[in-house]
Amino acid sequence: MRLFLLAVFFSCSCVRGGCEPKIVNIGAVLSQKRYEQVFKDAVTQANQIYGREKFKLTAISVTHKPNAIQMALSVCEDLISSQVYAILVSHPPQSNDHLTPTPVSYTAGFYRIPVVGLTTRMSIYSDKSIHLSFLRTVPPYSHQAHVWFDMMREFHWNHIILIVSDDHEGRAAQKRLETLLEERETKAEKVLQFNQETNLTALLLEAKELEARVIILSASEEDAASVYKAAGFLNMTGSGYVWLVGEREMSGKALSAAPDGLIGLQLINGKNESAHINDAVAVVAQSIQELFEKENITEPPRGCVGNTNIWKTGPLFKRVLMSSKYPEGLTGRVEFNDDGDRKYAHYSILNYQRAKLIQVGIYNGTQVVLNKQRKIIWPGGQTETPRGFQMSTRLKIVTIHQEPFVYVKPTMLDGTCKEEFTPNGVLIKKVICTGPNETIPGRPIVPQCCYGFCIDLLIKLAMTMNFTYEVHLVADGKFGTQERVNNSNKKEWNGMMGELLGGLADMIVAPLTINNERAQYIEFSKPFKYQGLTILVKKEIPRSTLDSFMQPFQSTLWLLVGLSVHVVAVMLYLLDRFSPFGRFKVNSEEEEEDALTLSSAMWFSWGVLLNSGIGEGAPRSFSARILGMVWAGFAMIIVASYTANLAAFLVLDRPEERITGINDPRLRNPSDKFIYATVKQSSVDIYFRRQVELSTMYRHMEKHNYESAAEAIQAVRDNKLHAFIWDSAVLEFEASQKCDLVTTGELFFRSGFGIGMRKDSPWKQNVSLAILSSHENGFMEDLDKTWVRYQECDSRSNAPATLTFENMAGVFMLVAGGIAAGIFLIFIEIAYKRHKDARKKQMQLAFAAVNVWRKNLQDNKEPSGSQVVGAAATPSLPSSSVETQDDRKSGRAEADPKKKASFRSISTSLASSIKRRRASKDTQYPPTDITGQLNLSDPSVSTVV
Repeated sequence: MRLFLLAVFFSCSCVRGGCEPKIVNIGAVLSQKRYEQVFKDAVTQANQIYGREKFKLTAISVTHKPNAIQMALSVCEDLISSQVYAILVSHPPQSNDHLTPTPVSYTAGFYRIPVVGLTTRMSIYSDKSIHLSFLRTVPPYSHQAHVWFDMMREFHWNHIILIVSDDHEGRAAQKRLETLLEERETKAEKVLQFNQETNLTALLLEAKELEARVIILSASEEDAASVYKAAGFLNMTGSGYVWLVGEREMSGKALSAAPDGLIGLQLINGKNESAHINDAVAVVAQSIQELFEKENITEPPRGCVGNTNIWKTGPLFKRVLMSSKYPEGLTGRVEFNDDGDRKYAHYSILNYQRAKLIQVGIYNGTQVVLNKQRKIIWPGGQTETPRGFQMSTRLKIVTIHQEPFVYVKPTMLDGTCKEEFTPNGVLIKKVICTGPNETIPGRPIVPQCCYGFCIDLLIKLAMTMNFTYEVHLVADGKFGTQERVNNSNKKEWNGMMGELLGGLADMIVAPLTINNERAQYIEFSKPFKYQGLTILVKKEIPRSTLDSFMQPFQSTLWLLVGLSVHVVAVMLYLLDRFSPFGRFKVNSEEEEEDALTLSSAMWFSWGVLLNSGIGEGAPRSFSARILGMVWAGFAMIIVASYTANLAAFLVLDRPEERITGINDPRLRNPSDKFIYATVKQSSVDIYFRRQVELSTMYRHMEKHNYESAAEAIQAVRDNKLHAFIWDSAVLEFEASQKCDLVTTGELFFRSGFGIGMRKDSPWKQNVSLAILSSHENGFMEDLDKTWVRYQECDSRSNAPATLTFENMAGVFMLVAGGIAAGIFLIFIEIAYKRHKDARKKQMQLAFAAVNVWRKNLQDNKEPSGSQVVGAAATPSLPSSSVETQDDRKSGRAEADPKKKASFRSISTSLASSIKRRRASKDTQYPPTDITGQLNLSDPSVSTVV
């Protein structure tokens, strides 16, 4: 209830006496005293329009002081102490460093009090890291680049040379213009910076050698005057040239040295301080009205002494000011960009004719509008618009080492190239090309010899289009792709693309793939070679082993064949053994033949299988011969099948392709077991990065990509890389030259190689026409046959396949094994035979000894019998003789010891005699008779006995 009564009382008091509006002070630092009244009048007018009941603007102004310290003290004591909401500051009449608005910007910016510049155009005030609260009703000098850019578009000038002073103003203008050119997908042919120590004559001579004839100059008055004098000395201000400059470059000292035909700019109302004061006050008043509609508005700081607190509402007020729009200003439409600079500024386009500046058009903030009633007089007094370029007949060509399109070889000691010939006997045309030598540490730039497909094409184009050239190799060895600069969002081209766009080259003559990314920045000729992408892998050359002749059959089949041989041999033996017709006589006088033995059956079975011919040991019975014929048929089928498969394995063997193409599962589902890659930052890399369905493959390839195609190809040969994806023309050539490589799969991403030029190149149409003509007259076909289709490995593969020693080494080893086995067995046979003969001779000697002993017994028996008949003459027989006879009768008589000794002596004598004969070289044995017994009638035997 009390709150309600207070509100009623307050409203009634406002009705009776009226609510006093809030006093809002606005400060100003003006160039002269006479503008103080203009400022007060502008504030009074703003009070009539804005915030009549909520606030009232009050003007507090000072003029520029002689030095920066006094200026800063004046801002603190006269303006900030009065709690100003904003400060307007004009540029001093003279552009002296100590009279710039910098002290005002620094002092007010410390407390976050907005500062509105009136006539200050230096680009340094756009840097918000230095001038925190600064904004202005005029654009900086660097914004003149928008007018230059629109004039280029108006007159269709694509070749420009930008000459800027090496200071903040020049760099700002350069950056602004380059940003606009990038949006147009073009670039200045050359940017030349200079300072006080630069030789301007040498600088302009460099510009004179370029094709561009449109020169844009950004410099101070003094520097611009020096440039004009040097250009006039070099005849660069005459017919065919265009000079575009800004406001500084055509005022004061610069204007006195400016050449006729100069095109310059002048900001409309740029120096009208009164108009800018009115527009600035209106914008501030409009912004304060919008600010007071917000809540929590704090008071500005009061003074600088002992006060280090910033104005909390200051940043908010600055944002309100920058977002404000004042369309009906005296200087035109007033708006600010993100840097606080004036947008949509209006410029007069002036032409310097006969020492006078004539307005020939305007820039209305968005486009150039020329006054058709006033003709522009160009340098040299011409009235026709210059083309803006001069076709240079000396072109800088950039290329890259990529066989067979460009070969790079070192020069000879005298600096010339060695004469070489193609396989067809044609002399190879070579040119000197400068570039980094990869074989020397540090990669120094040295002259080298270049030749190949693209060099022959360049020579042909030069003859057709009547130009000369100098060739150099790309410095970084790359084709060209966009990469981020210092991890920022800005991207720049590297490789040959970067050199072309940077003005280091006029033309790219190399196997440069035509794609959308590159075509947005450069102009491609018609393709001189159509191709696609393919995959290079290493051939799976089968390694012949010693058992390669056994490959036609599996081991199981070999075992079954071997088992069948022995089973059939046993069956033949049994059938012939038990058959009643297994043995027979040829005629009645001959003895009956023996049946087939087991060893003969084995020999027959193996002989039929190996087709070695059967001499003896054939089966005799009808049943065994039936089985033999069946076995012969089996052997014929087995041998024929083996021969056919042996030819397939050894003669017609071709390695299978490891992968089927781009859709092979090993490519689509990558793993570390199968590594594939391409070249970093190449068109192939761009292709895989752009295709969403190939993103998995790209992530795998990104980790393994190589710096160059040559390195990747060598990695495939060294088994470090399983597959390499690259241009089909290059890979097919490599596969034809290196027989351990092969391309696989169908082509994909079909494209072509083209010659690259800048968008504004005057040669682009003529080059395309020359290439089309070369296709029609067969010149391209000849180049293709000479450099690309010269294939060694394919001719070898088309020749009839022949067996090598590696294929049949196992067979030779089998023969060698058979020989070794035969030699081993013959020694066993000889040893066995000698052992058997020795046993036999021992038995013969034993039988001979026994026979001798028996004969001696018989000889001894006959005298004994005569003594029995004459018993009367002999008194008695020894007891031993009687016992012997009795024992012989009973079969139990023991031998006489003397006889035993006689037998042993004979045996010992025979054995020792035989040993002596063996030890001697005489190998004759004691003579034997036909029954194998010793021939005792031989003197040698009887002597031994």
